[in-house]
Amino acid sequence: MIEINVFQAALIGIGCYLGALTTPWLLGLTGGWYTLSRPLVAAFITGLIVGDVGHAIIIGVAVQTVYIAFVSPGNAMPQDLNFVAWLALPLAILSGQDARVAVTLAATIGVAGTIIFNFTMLSNVYWNTRADRALASQNKAAWQRNAIWFPQISNFIVRFFPVFFACLYGPKYIELLVNLMPASLMHVVSVFGGVLPAVGIAMLMRQAIIEKTMLIYFLFGFVCVVFMKVNMIALVIISLLLALIHYKYKPVKQTSTVSDSEDEF
Repeated sequence: MIEINVFQAALIGIGCYLGALTTPWLLGLTGGWYTLSRPLVAAFITGLIVGDVGHAIIIGVAVQTVYIAFVSPGNAMPQDLNFVAWLALPLAILSGQDARVAVTLAATIGVAGTIIFNFTMLSNVYWNTRADRALASQNKAAWQRNAIWFPQISNFIVRFFPVFFACLYGPKYIELLVNLMPASLMHVVSVFGGVLPAVGIAMLMRQAIIEKTMLIYFLFGFVCVVFMKVNMIALVIISLLLALIHYKYKPVKQTSTVSDSEDEF
């Protein structure tokens, strides 16, 4: 287990706030939600903060694979990816858990994080109502407070403090809980954690693959990695060559045209 100080826990908590969906400071969603709240990015930053980048990257890759096809259209939040990245991952890294336990922990905390997300949205309704009243009375200062500052203060509170206290005091309880688990239950958790990355890859393939015949390329890559022990750099080069061959020599469907002369009697 890694021991951290108050400053390190505060940095992780600030990262959670800056990566939240409702935080506008880092170029809006671009720098925050779509960058800092990606599990691999958050794991790398957490590894830099606590001084264990190698272990953090291994866990980050495993969790990122689960959420590689994660989408939240229209603020529909099946799981709070921000808490996955900045609460579950730091707890797994600091408690010294392996990738499979980290994936299971991320799935659990991600679902629980939706409660805090919904609470944030509910509090924003209150601040927006006050902002509308201030706007109707032409009170610019009151509008700025209720439209900008008060929502961000409440957002900071629900993001920073849970992560701060969890990182400061939580890893020992995670380690204790894992050690108290029976061997059979730990096996179930490990299997479940190993299956979830495959689910993420399957979701991505379902979105990306249009023609089922293109699955042959996935199977070819699987054979190259598992049986032929091809490294990732060589596999990327092979993939580029196959993509070039596929799109350059793919048969073009002929569209039937009707000439004007056929319409004449």
